[in-house]
Amino acid sequence: MMVPKADSKLTLVIGNKNYSSWSLRPWLFLKKFSLPFNEKRIALFTATSDEELAVYNSNYKVPVLIDKEQIVWDSLSIIEYLSDNYLSGGGWPADSSARAFTRSMSAEMHSSFEALRSELPMNCRKKFSGISLSVAAERDVERVKALWQQCHHQYGKKGPWLAGEFSAVDAMFIPVVLRFEGYGIETNGYVKDYLQTVLEDEWVQSWIDAGIDESEIIEADEVESIQN
Repeated sequence: MMVPKADSKLTLVIGNKNYSSWSLRPWLFLKKFSLPFNEKRIALFTATSDEELAVYNSNYKVPVLIDKEQIVWDSLSIIEYLSDNYLSGGGWPADSSARAFTRSMSAEMHSSFEALRSELPMNCRKKFSGISLSVAAERDVERVKALWQQCHHQYGKKGPWLAGEFSAVDAMFIPVVLRFEGYGIETNGYVKDYLQTVLEDEWVQSWIDAGIDESEIIEADEVESIQN
């Protein structure tokens, strides 16, 4: 693991931990690679959210990374910035083929899976059952499972994470793990093992616990009709 620069003065601006899957990605990446940072939480969809976020030029979205005078927004961009500037290009698998594959996976996670995101919003507080997914969401779920299996089969011989050791691709897919767990998505084989690996991680559990303790409710991300 690379040693972070001694003069690191990073701040990560995040949203609600219960709901903000985009915030979780770089937060976990920073934690897993022992990069020290200050955490600034802005509750989303409140009367002051837009005003608080306007100063970051992020289109009123989180997460945002502040590094002295540099402002970086968007989860994947933040991870790439941290890799370039604090990990000497690390944070991705060292093998060039594995790095290319996991970057492709991460880009797909970043731009795709609209039905999965819409029908299974991240919610750390609740467990759901009896969901009925659309054909599009089912297709998204199966695509994610297939990517996880293929990645680990080809590149994961050295450990339980997608490419063996924890890397940026895991950070990008962690919110999907929480969705699978929260909505009772059926899993088996490596996919089931991967969920267990993620859920047993101390930093993932820390995020979940903090989300559970939050008091804000974002109605758009509550799926009351299928709650246990």
